[in-house]
Amino acid sequence: MTFADPTHNQAAAPAKPAVAAAPARVRDLRLDFFRGIAMFIILMAHTPRNFFTSWIPARWGFSDATEIFVFCSGMASAIAFGKAFELAGWRMGTARVSFRVWQVYWAHVGLFFATLALVSFLTSLDLTSRNYIGQLNLWRFYAEVDTGTVSDLIVRFMTLRYVPNYFDILPMYMVVLVLMPVVMALARVNLWLVAAFIGGTWLLGQRAIAEATGLPHLALPADPSSDRTWFFNPFGWQLIFFTGFAFMKGWIPKPPVTPLLIGIALFLVLANIPLSNIGVREFGFDWARDWRKENTEWITKSDFGILRYVHFLALAYLAWVLAGDKGNNLLPGSGALGRVWARLLKIILKVGQQSLAVFVVSMFTARLMGFVMDVLGRDALTVVAVNFGGACVLVATAYLAGWYKSSPWKPKK
Repeated sequence: MTFADPTHNQAAAPAKPAVAAAPARVRDLRLDFFRGIAMFIILMAHTPRNFFTSWIPARWGFSDATEIFVFCSGMASAIAFGKAFELAGWRMGTARVSFRVWQVYWAHVGLFFATLALVSFLTSLDLTSRNYIGQLNLWRFYAEVDTGTVSDLIVRFMTLRYVPNYFDILPMYMVVLVLMPVVMALARVNLWLVAAFIGGTWLLGQRAIAEATGLPHLALPADPSSDRTWFFNPFGWQLIFFTGFAFMKGWIPKPPVTPLLIGIALFLVLANIPLSNIGVREFGFDWARDWRKENTEWITKSDFGILRYVHFLALAYLAWVLAGDKGNNLLPGSGALGRVWARLLKIILKVGQQSLAVFVVSMFTARLMGFVMDVLGRDALTVVAVNFGGACVLVATAYLAGWYKSSPWKPKK
């Protein structure tokens, strides 16, 4: 598409045939595929006393599905918001990001109050011996109703000064999004400034480094009545988000596929197994248990310890190699198995494409799944059936969200 010269006589110019629209951008299958897989893992991981949780990837290494979700969100943000900064300028790009923050904020508020209502209702049913309000440590709301100060607690929640542990991943995501205009402004000057800002922010977000050096620890208070901070420290977790962002923007070149790099990544992933939860629990590596206790700052999930980052990058590289260029190795083949995989792949991609809606519903559904298993029991058949039902809820949510986004009420051209 070209722009006309404003000094040219437009009236004298001969009519030209209409120019066909540029083909729509094809999304990289790997982005939606791995984000979709992460959504199913997150559902299982947040279901109380779920047997499947014992065997999710987080049990085999330092990193888990949270890293997948945040890394892929960074990649998706580079596509969704990066173009806005390039085509519409920094101010409009910032406006685009602020609108997304607004959406995530109300998703966070809606999720909290819906879940609060759910656990209150499930506790009132008195069908089990469990108190579902206590499971999420939401006693504060009920205690402050008695003291007449619940309105203050709600104000603190709405202003993100009270962030219960189960509900702090979306606030973390909001703060990371707020940092994006800063990163894009620095990128206009020099990409090394971007690296310095991201790396420096991560360093200041590490409690262990702050205690060792006397530097301030960047963290946000989660409860004014205590010294508890947000479990997901956004100043630490922005490192993995902007790593995905930088890869998708082309600021970091994609790594070459070589036997040496594959060997290093494979070694790092396998070396994590003895140090993981599954290694300590199932295989009895007592030395590994001691190591974990003595080196928690390297693997802390709250501040995003550096070994979590290293493990995730190694695992992501192997997954990237196996998936092939643009995810070509994920494409279905021929035959009956190929047709089955084609249907399954379509579902996973749809879940990955609607990650915000799916994530919010999964957090709500996980509490309901735990209640159902408390009532029906946790024999193998029941656990499989409940997890399958929860997965179907996510799939239905993804398709419904996609249907709404397609604006089906608008007339077809």
